[in-house]
Amino acid sequence: MNPVQAAALVLPVLIVTDVAAIWLYRKDFSKRNVVILLPAMFAGIIIATIIVPFTPEPVLLAFTGLIGLWTVARRWFGKPKEGIQEAEVVPGLFWGAVAGVTTFITHSGAPPTQAFLIPQNLPRLIFAGTMAITFALANFAKIPSYYALGLFEGLDWTLAAGLAAVGIAGTFVGRWMVKRMSDRVFMRVIEVLLLLLSMILLTKAASGFV
Repeated sequence: MNPVQAAALVLPVLIVTDVAAIWLYRKDFSKRNVVILLPAMFAGIIIATIIVPFTPEPVLLAFTGLIGLWTVARRWFGKPKEGIQEAEVVPGLFWGAVAGVTTFITHSGAPPTQAFLIPQNLPRLIFAGTMAITFALANFAKIPSYYALGLFEGLDWTLAAGLAAVGIAGTFVGRWMVKRMSDRVFMRVIEVLLLLLSMILLTKAASGFV
């Protein structure tokens, strides 16, 4: 499937699961991080709306994948600070804008956002809730741009509905798992998943350059 068409198919699925995520994490998120990230993500979405017809997808996938690898390497081989760190505005605006661009085109905004959130050593529920709330609002913000670009035309709504049903189940299972992990185990799982996602993005990028 064309990557842009795939992104249009996935967006309604994400929005449905986002509603469940907002309810599940309505009390567990960092307001400061959301306030910093969201305006920058909205700006990134506007930028992406303009550049999407001219941006080669492999370049964006490679860029996003490298961000993820850098984040994991810094976490595993660097010297992370101890304790919860306060969210800084300037880095948050930068990573939020990058996440806005990447999430609009390929729904791969996690690596830039996690590059900002992981070093803060947030408690697991706060980390998960901040990701959930931030991307939920960002996904809603994509709707006008996707509509204006005609990306919803000819969408397979039956497939989208089936994916949404599975996605909702996954959201509840994810919340159940997060509550039962320790902060240390949760963060290691996040780091491993980020590494795997980054490798997948780089592999897709490499195949696109061939």
